[in-house]
Amino acid sequence: MNHQPGSPFDSIESAYDFLDLLSEVVVETKKTINEDVQGESSSKAPRRLDALRLAFYNLEKLELHLNRSVRILNDLRSLRRLLFEERKPSVPAAKPVPEAQTQKAVRVLVPSLPAPAGQPEAGRSTAVAA
Repeated sequence: MNHQPGSPFDSIESAYDFLDLLSEVVVETKKTINEDVQGESSSKAPRRLDALRLAFYNLEKLELHLNRSVRILNDLRSLRRLLFEERKPSVPAAKPVPEAQTQKAVRVLVPSLPAPAGQPEAGRSTAVAA
């Protein structure tokens, strides 16, 4: 397959525009088909009505897939902007915690719970890694 310059898929933005136009056409076509279904509902041609309903169903599926594709293109555009630093991340990066602080054990006093037989009733201390 030869790549032709100026095709609708040269960039994420142009693909987004193409899908946007295609989505508009699908919505308009769905309206037209729905009107045809309403007009044919009293007709004596059940096969034509079934065909129109099937076309409408397939247009709904196509519209769903186009909407998902547009969202994916938005995600790709956002990722590209972050990767090429066209836009700064909105959430500041977390500061790294020194390893010495993460390896400390902390003594925690657990509130007194009913103790099993043979153990004292007072609170028990437990070592927990922080």
